[in-house]
Amino acid sequence: MKKVLVAMSGGVDSSVSAFLLKKQGYEVCGVTMCLGVKIDDNSRPRCCGLSAIEDARRVADKLGIDHYVWDFSVDLEEFVAKKFIEEYKKGRTPNPCVECNRYLKFGKLLHQALNMGFDYLATGHYAKVENRNGRNFLLRPRDRVKDQTYFLYPVKKEYLSAIIFPLGDYTKEEVREIAHREGIPVYAKPQSQDICFIQDDYRSFVKKFIKDKPGDIIDKEGNILGRHKGITAYTIGQREGLGISFKHPLYVIDIKPEENKIVVGGKEDLLSSALIAGEINILVDDLPPTAYAKIRYSANFAKCRLQLLDNRYLKVSFEEKQTAVTPGQSVVLYDGDVVLGGGIIQKVIR
Repeated sequence: MKKVLVAMSGGVDSSVSAFLLKKQGYEVCGVTMCLGVKIDDNSRPRCCGLSAIEDARRVADKLGIDHYVWDFSVDLEEFVAKKFIEEYKKGRTPNPCVECNRYLKFGKLLHQALNMGFDYLATGHYAKVENRNGRNFLLRPRDRVKDQTYFLYPVKKEYLSAIIFPLGDYTKEEVREIAHREGIPVYAKPQSQDICFIQDDYRSFVKKFIKDKPGDIIDKEGNILGRHKGITAYTIGQREGLGISFKHPLYVIDIKPEENKIVVGGKEDLLSSALIAGEINILVDDLPPTAYAKIRYSANFAKCRLQLLDNRYLKVSFEEKQTAVTPGQSVVLYDGDVVLGGGIIQKVIR
């Protein structure tokens, strides 16, 4: 009987994952990553706070499985929260869920699971791992709306053989139906907040650590059009909150932290023909010359050409120009259902 450790956030997805694995005959244990998140009774549901730990424990009791609580608060601060803040200092827009998967869930948690004698780590992500001719691939799930492969590209290729995503062939509605039918206590629990270590909005969080100051809003030619409140309050493509009256709508097209300036332009100025990505992770043996890219989680797939640069960077050239390509976000590459890999956008080529 294979042993699997299930990362249980106290939500319905990870709870049903544990149920399905036990039903399939695995020896299942649950673990909740305590991230040191402080919440009050009036805050929105969030993963990995004290109430989430209690929810996960109740589910484990219902399923008759052991449940661990491991402290990852120092790791969250060191590898996720600090990087989140540093990226904003550089005028970028980071994605902390990507870093959490890279360093915490499929880094330290996976290593601890294997060191303790578990054969697999499982999570409630909507994704699949499939073995084809002796090689493991990360695939998109059946539920395209809940597809979370965009956040999973940093998982190392060699780790895929030790990872199970039990929900890959289920829709969110089916998962809730299973939880309700089996009497799993959290079957009606709302979706958790995306950034678990932020209580309010991200701007308020960032301002606790970055004392940025007002500066100039300029156009492409350097003409001063107004004043900004601090660069951390802006992101590429932003239109609202600029406080500028102009003959046509203006958008943030660049952020210059070294000069403390926000650059604005028309919608056409947001278009980019290519990008350079760093911190890349490739999940296949060989990248094809063309693929489909997503430049943010909510973006449509864009056909592109791929070029590795010194095996450290990746140039992605789009067949059709893309709008609001944002440094700090991830670009993730696909070939059909197969996730090829991805990286962090470093440079935008207009």
